[in-house]
Amino acid sequence: MTARSSQPAWPSSSGSASGVLSGPDSCPLVTIRVPLRFVSPEPHQLSLLHLHPHREGCSGAPEQAECVELLLALGEPAEELCEEFLAHARGRLEEELSSLETELGPSPPAPDVLEFTDRGGNGFVGGLCQVAAAYQELFAAQGPTGTQKLAAFARELGGRYFVLVERRLAQEQGGSDNSLLVRALDRFHRRLRAPGALLAAAGLSESATEIVERVARERLSHHLQGLRAAFLSCLTDVRQALAAPRLAGKEGPSLAELLANVASSILSHIKASLASVHLFTAKEVSFSNKPYFRGEFCSQGVREGLIVGFIRSMCQTAQSFCDSPGEKGGATPPALLLLLSRLCLDYETATISYILTLTDEQFLVQDQSPVTPVSTLCAEARETARRLLTHYVKVQGLVISQMLRKSVETRDWLSTLEPRNVRAVMKRVVEDTTAIDVQVGLLYEEGVRKAQSSDSSKRTFSVYSSSRQQGRYAPSYTPSAPMDTNLLSNIQKLFSERIDVFSPVEFNKVSVLTGIIKISLKTLLECVRLRTFGRFGLQQVQVDCHFLQLYLWRFVADEELVHLLLDEVVASAALRCPDPVPMEPSVVEVICERG
Repeated sequence: MTARSSQPAWPSSSGSASGVLSGPDSCPLVTIRVPLRFVSPEPHQLSLLHLHPHREGCSGAPEQAECVELLLALGEPAEELCEEFLAHARGRLEEELSSLETELGPSPPAPDVLEFTDRGGNGFVGGLCQVAAAYQELFAAQGPTGTQKLAAFARELGGRYFVLVERRLAQEQGGSDNSLLVRALDRFHRRLRAPGALLAAAGLSESATEIVERVARERLSHHLQGLRAAFLSCLTDVRQALAAPRLAGKEGPSLAELLANVASSILSHIKASLASVHLFTAKEVSFSNKPYFRGEFCSQGVREGLIVGFIRSMCQTAQSFCDSPGEKGGATPPALLLLLSRLCLDYETATISYILTLTDEQFLVQDQSPVTPVSTLCAEARETARRLLTHYVKVQGLVISQMLRKSVETRDWLSTLEPRNVRAVMKRVVEDTTAIDVQVGLLYEEGVRKAQSSDSSKRTFSVYSSSRQQGRYAPSYTPSAPMDTNLLSNIQKLFSERIDVFSPVEFNKVSVLTGIIKISLKTLLECVRLRTFGRFGLQQVQVDCHFLQLYLWRFVADEELVHLLLDEVVASAALRCPDPVPMEPSVVEVICERG
């Protein structure tokens, strides 16, 4: 085969200017027989004559490169051959893209993501590498213009390939396992290293890295949503356990057991998420040495976005149960509030520090971006625990207050009979308070009480301390004296220590019970002030208050608090009584002991 000849070369017996040997299963074999000056079709016709459109099994980039090399040797314009070469290469590469797009269709089952990226890498990316290598070898003399053409060609087709890859990767976002996805991303990123080096101007390698980074961010977001869903699922399980009916002789899980289950479940989900996203930073992964995965991914993505984001989300979800009654808070079981408060307190004391230390050890942060200090996160968790516990006190205080309010408002205190028993509602108040004491004691420590006097359970009420007040303020006691006595008593209270009903609650059982009892007795006091009492009505209040004093003093931090509030209740009843004749203390004691 010769490109030039001093003598004309005659056509073959078929009369054609060139012989093309081809079969059904073979690629065209081009043999140049006639110099250009004897067979001179138009340039584009000559190009098409030698560069047949690609058919299945026909010549690829290497064969076409050989044809172009011959045509260049024959003096064909390099610029036109360059365009023709890229046009035929486009046809082959577009077929690869069409094949990949078919696999994404709804009807055939899509291959797994690893198989898909392998096909794309071997087919499209491999073909693009061949085209780029051949083009640069053939048209190196074109200079920057030729390089720009190739870069634009690769950028366009590469962009279409990236769209298909992202569509396939999007189908993996719902899964919980990152191992197959990371392997697919690794191969996708590796295969684009070669065209990235050949076609630096096209920016293929950078685009591939951006895709990997986007997928990593989406996986972090997916894991954050998974942690939130797991936390809500734990709360649902707790609600169901608290609402489940108790079979006779068989108790359900205690609050302490439920708390342990929730804490261990959340921690295991956090560790699983950390292990899953840690695959993106494994040393054997090709993109793990990129600046994003060595810095921002670890600090802002995993630590701040995933871990700190979840802890804050958990606190916000817990605080949402503190909404006003009638909204979400009205249907929240008090035990759930108590459990969440203890969970947040445990996070403040130990869990947050442990989780963040674990995260920092697994993801060696090489980023100087500011991160949330452990102390800040602990303070937020403690504030959430305090709000939950305070709301628990209000809810439980409201429950007991409602019982007391109804018991006062639905009774005819003017025509009531002489008291013979303690009213049932007072017994119920003591029972419920005892149950709350047991419930809180499962999750919180006892707390500190003031030293108790020896007669705490023996003190009885007349018209509350009226016998003492008579000796102190009204020596010449007459039937009209009690009003003056109560007036002096009220004046004295102006200078006594103010009782703050909604004072801050501390993280111990005594503080919680003190808050609940203060709310309950304050409600009783306000209800009594709105009623009018007969003689026996006053005596019934006296009996009820003595019964409450017998049992409630042991739950509070300072027994004097109970005495003062109950003193005010009986004194207020006496003020609202036209005929305030108190019952003898000995009789009150007998009735209460019998009750």
